[in-house]
Amino acid sequence: MIDALTLDQLRVFAAVADTGSFRAAARRLSRVQSAVSHAIANMEAQLGVPLFDRSGHRPVMTPQGQALLANARDILLRVDALRARAQGLGEGVELALSLAVDTLFPIEAAGAALVRMGAAYPSVAIRVSVLPLGGPVEALLDGTHTLGILAGEHFRHPRIAVQALGAVQMVAVVGAAHPLARLARTGAALAEADLADHLQIVQVDPSPLSEGRDFAVLSPQTCRVSGQDTKHALIRAGLGWGRLPFWQVERDLAEGRLLRVPAASLGRDSQIATETYLAHRIDRPLGPAARALAEALHAQAQP
Repeated sequence: MIDALTLDQLRVFAAVADTGSFRAAARRLSRVQSAVSHAIANMEAQLGVPLFDRSGHRPVMTPQGQALLANARDILLRVDALRARAQGLGEGVELALSLAVDTLFPIEAAGAALVRMGAAYPSVAIRVSVLPLGGPVEALLDGTHTLGILAGEHFRHPRIAVQALGAVQMVAVVGAAHPLARLARTGAALAEADLADHLQIVQVDPSPLSEGRDFAVLSPQTCRVSGQDTKHALIRAGLGWGRLPFWQVERDLAEGRLLRVPAASLGRDSQIATETYLAHRIDRPLGPAARALAEALHAQAQP
């Protein structure tokens, strides 16, 4: 009987699990409640196990239901990916294409890839958003952007497919007039306790994806900013220290406006590599222009 299972039953099952009740699932699916109850009852009969305990006021998922939910979600994701790929292969050229770029990624590299894509598809309107931390993932999940460039390993989602692009070098820097810079000039190696005595400039995540979490925050004294350019300007002004992408500070370092923070805990030569990834929703088809942009970004990232 398990061969008689339908994708519709799996979607109903997932909807009840997500919403917590048959009534709420019916509203989400634009159906009557009896149709949802009937679909779940048929699915339970076909599987031979109860998915929900209905003895209380609200249905409670059984241990069997909990175990099978992950399989149901996996099947639905794979079907959505198959449908999206088929749709993308059969579609014409997009009218518009939107790209969400992490603030750590060199925007000139993204621009070069867009130029290459635009030469092949000049009629496609382009929109680019530069967003920090979880911003690109949120932009993909809410459907406002087609492609995203992510930085780091912190933000992953089962509906988001990623492919490695390359690494961005992140450098811990401080303004030339800051007390840490004066210590750096003496050749002293700084400990984490030394860093904790000084204000750290930290990028704020505009998305809810990192709620309750901090990344690479070592000082209890922080200044939280909403933009990478603001962070750069405040560090250069001497307000505090922080990490910035090397491509953004290379000239400042060469001309002495910024110095590397000499702390072994911040990486060799105060530098660490952050991987970047090209991302898209697996259930949203990529049209010809999006595929061309993806190819251009991968080519741009090649050493």
